[in-house]
Amino acid sequence: MPVSSLQEDVTVAGNKITGTLKYLSGSNAITNVWGAGNFLAIQFGDAPTGVSSIKVGLNPSAGSGLVELMGDPDMNGIFKISNNKTQKLVVEMTGTKGKMVQEYDLSELTCEAE
Repeated sequence: MPVSSLQEDVTVAGNKITGTLKYLSGSNAITNVWGAGNFLAIQFGDAPTGVSSIKVGLNPSAGSGLVELMGDPDMNGIFKISNNKTQKLVVEMTGTKGKMVQEYDLSELTCEAE
């Protein structure tokens, strides 16, 4: 499924993610697992030197919590956004320099309705 069927003009600037999330419904690989709704797709870059773990997820989560990204061959994540005003995208990196947590504000995402 092309990313363009999920979202438009999504950008990450500082600690804020903006753009438009389309409403995804019907039977497909995403909705068959997570149900209909708005989904954010993010491609993460290569892990910085010395990082042994990268976990990503939403806070609050709808059940999956933070999920390990290291070892994922494409370093892509897809997240069901149920409330962009309260949820944040969380990236937690652990490595030789300890743990670093970055939260991204989703409140300026536009979530299209059904």
